[in-house]
Amino acid sequence: MKKLILSIINLYRKYISPMRSPCCIYSPTCSQYAIDAISKYGALKGGFLTIKRILRCNPFSKGGYDPVK
Repeated sequence: MKKLILSIINLYRKYISPMRSPCCIYSPTCSQYAIDAISKYGALKGGFLTIKRILRCNPFSKGGYDPVK
């Protein structure tokens, strides 16, 4: 499951992300955060952390440096 999710994220980063303008207010980007979280914690907990991060990514958030803890 972990490999499947990581390959989907990598496909997104390779083919879809370059067509969009850079707009992520966080560092590392949300896709890199997802890769780090899933690699470190596995598909379930890493996926949960990724969803929380994506929900925090909005115009009212400060952004900044937010690594996987």
